[in-house]
Amino acid sequence: MARRPKVVELPALGSLDRSAGNLARQLTVLLRDAVQRGDLIPGELLPSSRFLAQALEVARGTVVEAFSQLLAEGVLETKLGGGTSVASSLPPTPAKGKQARPRALATPLALTGRATQFAEVAALMHPLPHVPFAVSVPVGLAAPDDVWRRLGNKIRARGPGAPASYDDPQGIRVLREAIADYARRSRSVHCTAEQVIVTSGTQQGLYLSSQVLLEPGDLAWVEDPGYRGLSAILENTIGHRQMACIPVDEEGLDVAAGIRTNGAARVAFVTPSHQYPLGMPLSMARRSALLSWAQKHKAWIVEDDYDSELRYAGHPFPALQGMAPERVIYLGTFSKILFPSLRLGYAIVPPGLEKSFIGARILMDRHPPTADQHVLAAFMEEGHLDRHIRRIRNVYAERREQIIGLLHKHIRRSSAWLQPSDQGAHLVLLLAEHMNDRDVARAALKRGVSVRALSPMYSAGKARPGLILGLVDFPYEQLEAAVVALSKAIKSCA
Repeated sequence: MARRPKVVELPALGSLDRSAGNLARQLTVLLRDAVQRGDLIPGELLPSSRFLAQALEVARGTVVEAFSQLLAEGVLETKLGGGTSVASSLPPTPAKGKQARPRALATPLALTGRATQFAEVAALMHPLPHVPFAVSVPVGLAAPDDVWRRLGNKIRARGPGAPASYDDPQGIRVLREAIADYARRSRSVHCTAEQVIVTSGTQQGLYLSSQVLLEPGDLAWVEDPGYRGLSAILENTIGHRQMACIPVDEEGLDVAAGIRTNGAARVAFVTPSHQYPLGMPLSMARRSALLSWAQKHKAWIVEDDYDSELRYAGHPFPALQGMAPERVIYLGTFSKILFPSLRLGYAIVPPGLEKSFIGARILMDRHPPTADQHVLAAFMEEGHLDRHIRRIRNVYAERREQIIGLLHKHIRRSSAWLQPSDQGAHLVLLLAEHMNDRDVARAALKRGVSVRALSPMYSAGKARPGLILGLVDFPYEQLEAAVVALSKAIKSCA
């Protein structure tokens, strides 16, 4: 394939004063100043003299004269067949778009309360490096195989996989049908394609649910501890005081405690198949109690089916939605089982709520990326997703046993111990009460290990220290080195 000539953009030079005369000298000064400011950096190619003359509406000789002067000064250089560029030998200066960090303001910005909350969320949920034990990092055998790449290349190259216009805000029909079929087979969910809203992951599903189901002043149940991404949404939707933090025990959400203290809530946000972060499933007695409460009070249940595919003992628990499709909004995602950067998930809503969710979706980001929807639909229809889930379940089960063994081998039981759980893509390592898990997480990161602190997921006054470790498919030797480093981080903070 013939190489295309490189397109050189016109640098921002400023304007020429045509009434002052000697345009060549003015252009020389403008170019020299642009190099000194760092708008033009060493080695950067300049437009041709013909193009620059046309753009500035001057004679080509004017540009040639300016170039000649700067070549003589050593500011510019030429190479045979390579055009004219800024001299590579010049000392580096702050590049355009890469300026030195601005000095701190003498008076700090006066942030609103919401702006401060958003900044705290950004700090808490910032992605960790892709090393052990970052959550949801599909590497090795846990990553999709070449089938995904081949499907993507084929579908994006032609037909509906190469879209050129706005698409359905609900998601393309073929993907919604595949999701409805998958949810029915794997999770006992009752729905049709009309009830499926394709989202940009569970986070968007939670946000849409809060926008559609809650009015200012309404009360919402959340699990304690629970997903910080949800509590942050509710703090900015209905306010902190309207969020009822319901304790979690070995049977999951304590429904009776919620009814006693906040029985008139409008929505309950739950992770019944695999509680996040602690990992236990919601018992059948608690499920029945929760559904009975919702029916009695005409309340909604938002079911975040977190990691339900990854159960290592027995079959996955059926979804809560299948027991009461008219009261449950069911949320699923492909981030954990494929890869987080795909940014595709789904909400399955009761009949009558579809238009409300679609309208809220339009106001957020119009519609999900169309090309990846077609790739995912083909991946599901051809059976690749089912095979992929079976494979990663085996991979994570093996790595899980290895990591548990390494934790028992290298970390003292008096300092840390595992929270019981038989499913999911992460483990919870509880720490002794006197320890600060944020300090441990920071110390571990300095040693090249990614873990998240557990305490920020509790409500005020209820926190206990712990660490969240993602299951990752790194070689055994690398996992052992990471556990040893984690052990040293824990000891350093004890």
